[in-house]
Amino acid sequence: MLGPPPYALTAPSFAFRALASLAARAALGGPRETALATLVAARLAAGAAPPHALAPALRSARSDAARVWLSSVAVPAPVRSAIGRLLDASAGNDQRTILASLAKVTDVTAPLLSRGARSELDRLAARFGG
Repeated sequence: MLGPPPYALTAPSFAFRALASLAARAALGGPRETALATLVAARLAAGAAPPHALAPALRSARSDAARVWLSSVAVPAPVRSAIGRLLDASAGNDQRTILASLAKVTDVTAPLLSRGARSELDRLAARFGG
């Protein structure tokens, strides 16, 4: 059996498969919007994670756009606050602030998260040294 050709690209992987699945299966309204907001915030935080962090200007633009989107969804106030802090932190360069904000999002959303989704957030935190 031959291996992949030397010019073939590796298959891309998606770091938040369980979180996306949770958002797809959640009931309409608050639970789904909370899962979607958590997914968006986690993806933005992943863009600031080493070793392949996005440029600060790009992270800032993504954070601003996500904040506008977050203002239009119905999520509980504690979740909105925690996710807003993570969006702001992901635009910056302080990994400790991102880690603390990510931990707060994980704590606030824990009752809604599946074991797999929580594991994905924990793996993201580990990329920031948590």
